[in-house]
Amino acid sequence: MRVSYKTEFDYKAFLKTLTHRPGVYRMLDQEGKILYVGKAKDLRRRVSSYFQRAGNKRIQTMVAQIRDIQIVVTHTEAEALLLENNLIKELKPRYNILLRDDKSYPYIYLSDDEFPRISFYRGARKGKGRYFGPYPSGGAVRETLYLLQKLFPVRQCENSYYSNRSRACLQYQIKRCTAPCVGLVSREDYMRDVQDIVLFLEGKTHDVVDGLVARMESASADLAFEEAARYRDQIDAIRKVQERQYVSGEKGDLDIVACARAEGQACVQVFFIRQGRNLGNRQFFPKGARGRVEGEILSAFLGQYYPGRQLPTEILLSHKPEDRELLQEALSQQAGRKLVLRTAPRGERARWLKMARQNAEIALKARLAGSSNARLRLETLQEALGLEEPPSRMECFDISHTGGERTVASCVVFNAEGPLKSDYRRFNIDAITPGDDYAAMAQALRRRYTRIMSGEGRLPDILFIDGGRGQLSTAAQILEDLGVHGVLLVGVAKGPERRAGMEQLFLLEHQHPLILDAHSPALHLVQHIRDEAHRFAITGHRQRRNKARKRSVLEDIPGIGQKRRQQLLKQFGGMQGLSRAGIEDIATVDGISTRLAEKIYQAFHGTE
Repeated sequence: MRVSYKTEFDYKAFLKTLTHRPGVYRMLDQEGKILYVGKAKDLRRRVSSYFQRAGNKRIQTMVAQIRDIQIVVTHTEAEALLLENNLIKELKPRYNILLRDDKSYPYIYLSDDEFPRISFYRGARKGKGRYFGPYPSGGAVRETLYLLQKLFPVRQCENSYYSNRSRACLQYQIKRCTAPCVGLVSREDYMRDVQDIVLFLEGKTHDVVDGLVARMESASADLAFEEAARYRDQIDAIRKVQERQYVSGEKGDLDIVACARAEGQACVQVFFIRQGRNLGNRQFFPKGARGRVEGEILSAFLGQYYPGRQLPTEILLSHKPEDRELLQEALSQQAGRKLVLRTAPRGERARWLKMARQNAEIALKARLAGSSNARLRLETLQEALGLEEPPSRMECFDISHTGGERTVASCVVFNAEGPLKSDYRRFNIDAITPGDDYAAMAQALRRRYTRIMSGEGRLPDILFIDGGRGQLSTAAQILEDLGVHGVLLVGVAKGPERRAGMEQLFLLEHQHPLILDAHSPALHLVQHIRDEAHRFAITGHRQRRNKARKRSVLEDIPGIGQKRRQQLLKQFGGMQGLSRAGIEDIATVDGISTRLAEKIYQAFHGTE
């Protein structure tokens, strides 16, 4: 129950009771809401400073609202720092700098099975096996897994799917897996690929290449030239990847953190280097940065982002954070070893830091210049679906037909800027029971993602399906069959009375549908994507239907080419005259046999 404070805060009396020991303080307003959380080496000295110095307008506004201050005494200032940032994450006070993204790091996980599986993983690392990372985002993990699947054919399917296979799946057919599920590869050969993956992810690419070179030479000596050529292509692919991924002269673990600030907003860019490999970067836009300098922003960022996570041995910083020594001490204690916060690197590292600062500046400018409405829609969708970051690519499928005739499936693609029409696709659906929307959706999804898994495009972050649980289950089964992982599936159902604003969002892991407020920007984005898929499907269906209705029935008769069609139409004065002619009359036309005349007659009148 929240306490309400009606009287003014007697800060003079309160300060007399304060200790000089380190700790954390919480400032509350008259409704009992937390205004600000801070830490101090000396609680009395730090808290009294708010009332003895004028400070800036932001602090003056906050102090005027204080009706109570609560404290927690700690043993050390480093302990206070960790407690402060835990409370900031939990309470989200309005006057603190807030890091809104607090998701755990994603990793690549190599299981401890007889035939190990490599997969995306997030959460506490309790399972048996190896964990590689951390990676800056789920997208970076998916990209790396996709790359590994092309380089080393190790399975990525779920154990439930793997243990129930009776024949090899698509991944085997496109040479992305060696099919251990049905015994098409020995454990010795399979584990050799697994070991290559481990070496690759540990940054020991030269060892991988040396091993492949030895196998290539051995295969060539045994006159197994196809096998030797496969090793040659694998070596070439790895070397190309190595050129893109490795950082010159770096062998350890390193993070590069840079801050840019403009117009009351800030961007923090983090680049991740692990075992000499550049795992990519991630950007953050802390809330509450107005009126704060870069060092203050970085201090809040480091304190909130790193506690409780795996730490590198060194972090390069664009600006000196407040309490740098304290942060370094607290993070070193967490890591169980010395961690260095460095603000003035030299040589190659200075160039990397400059690159990170430039990226932060560019990202902030793009955010300030971009459409605020589009950004708001993406951020609210991220929050509604519990995503680690705003989605960068979304796809939506819809089905259109008239009584089962000329079924067409549409696939529309949206990115952060809106519709990406160059990536739209339509699928003419055939060989299904007319009107079976489930079969139509399954065929379209299978065709679309078979191509993507073969290298003809990229996977979306979110796949929207126009429909409820039935369509969602169909889509999940198709993606599982194709070995597609890391894509969030969302079913978009019309809701009661099919009224706009009453849509229900279905997710596989949730028992009940997610219902967003009718005025939610996230719902407006989902409606936009769904309506665009519907429009694109209807347009394609109408075009296909109209084309079919304009088509002459003679075009579907084997043995009737363009010249014979023209001859028949001339002889009978057009389609209407031909439709009234009998078999004997049709057979009188040069080149038309009696048997062919019967087929033409049946095309107009059917069979008896």
